[in-house]
Amino acid sequence: MTHYQLKYKSYGERSILIEWPSEIDKYILHDVLIMKSCIQKNISESILEVKNAYNSILISYVLAIDNVNSEILVLKSLYLKKKYQNHDSKKLWKIPVCYDAEFAIDLEEIASRKGYSKEDIIRLHFEGDYTVCFIGFLPGFLYLEGLNNALHFPRRATPRIAVEKGAVGIGNSQTGIYPNLSPGGWNIIGNSPVQFFDASNAIPCFANAGDKIQFIPIASYEYQEISFLVANGTYKIESEVING
Repeated sequence: MTHYQLKYKSYGERSILIEWPSEIDKYILHDVLIMKSCIQKNISESILEVKNAYNSILISYVLAIDNVNSEILVLKSLYLKKKYQNHDSKKLWKIPVCYDAEFAIDLEEIASRKGYSKEDIIRLHFEGDYTVCFIGFLPGFLYLEGLNNALHFPRRATPRIAVEKGAVGIGNSQTGIYPNLSPGGWNIIGNSPVQFFDASNAIPCFANAGDKIQFIPIASYEYQEISFLVANGTYKIESEVING
């Protein structure tokens, strides 16, 4: 198991920031998530929250940290022992996406500038192997790693005031789905009828960091059928357990 040279920093009175090499990389992300799981399982009583990004973890403690150096030594020791920890299994979520023209408002521009057909763009997108890196900037917004290099495309110079709920977008080297109506600057290539965040549920967002996402292309009529089931609370996202 790879060990990286990490940086440990005090982040206010009650937090410590751990940083990996500054790049978006699936191996770094895997290491981040293993370390996050180890922290949550081994020193959970003193911790309020553990948040991760692509290459960092922010640990927030219940109380102010008396001796930050001592706490960092605990974290360093935990990192060295992480390979001996049991790690949680993850899930593969199968997310339906309609790539029809009514939803894919930026697809033609991407295809034209990339020199691909629209069908090529769609195929390259739904054939991707995606990992949930973390959740933000909106509740339920899944930041996904794994976008094919051929689909990397700059964000819009002028963000839209309103991007539709369920919009599937590409922004630079990332792809993701807008969980609610929101301003946004990503290029929209489709829409998913799935509910990505529901505050009334005990678990508002079904996915977790480390889970996998598979996009399933659907026709317009299937989109309408699934939307009806979602509105009635009877739609269940297809998923399967995978190794962590």
